[in-house]
Amino acid sequence: MDFRDHKPSDSPAVEDLFVSVFSKSEGEEEGALIGNLVKEMIASTDSRDLYGFVAVDGKQIVGAIFFSRLSFQKVIDVFILAPVAVHSDHQGMGIGRALITHGLQEMQRRGASFVTTYGDPSFYSRVGFHPISQDAIAAPLELSQPEGWLGQSLTGDAIETIPGRCTCVKALDNPAYW
Repeated sequence: MDFRDHKPSDSPAVEDLFVSVFSKSEGEEEGALIGNLVKEMIASTDSRDLYGFVAVDGKQIVGAIFFSRLSFQKVIDVFILAPVAVHSDHQGMGIGRALITHGLQEMQRRGASFVTTYGDPSFYSRVGFHPISQDAIAAPLELSQPEGWLGQSLTGDAIETIPGRCTCVKALDNPAYW
């Protein structure tokens, strides 16, 4: 298994991966929604605000993750890990965990202070994420499941409170994802 940066030529396969995985687990409507999110993120987000990583088995992309910038009044490098997908035939093999670990190491190397995510606490706690209060770091939009708002410091310091409003990249700025 190889882990590497997402390349533009990967985009069709990555979009198909997200549609397939989310359609199988959550239904076709969710698959289309998340596939469209990925397509829009890739097409409309500045390269300084979006980092993608893929897991490749032979020549097949079997996993993909994206980190997009969260912006605050205070200048600080914060990213959100979303979305994440591992091919249905490759789930349960540790690929997602390894890909996220690779991505977090790369984000740390690139100067990110910390990363948030919005997802299943039982999964993300296995890769170092902890619940965070919206009083400490506000989510960009209202959360339908606040217990899924999680964070991880990449500096070794505690996650600091960041006052003020938080905004996300345009593609993610949709209540359907929150």
